[in-house]
Amino acid sequence: MFEGLFQPMHLLVIFFIALLVFGPKKLPELGKGIGEGIRALKSGMKETTEEATKVATSPSETKTTDTSNVAG
Repeated sequence: MFEGLFQPMHLLVIFFIALLVFGPKKLPELGKGIGEGIRALKSGMKETTEEATKVATSPSETKTTDTSNVAG
């Protein structure tokens, strides 16, 4: 479905349009902001995965009560 979506000519057209819209001075700032956002997303996903793994591998901390010795 997405075969050949980003061919070199397509990427050049996208870059040219971005250059026209944002200008040559804003384009590096935009790229830096996108890069920082991607890094933050990756680190957040890594932290969440590590926390989920830690919770899944830790022993259960719920206490069970033994009701077999209850007088009644």
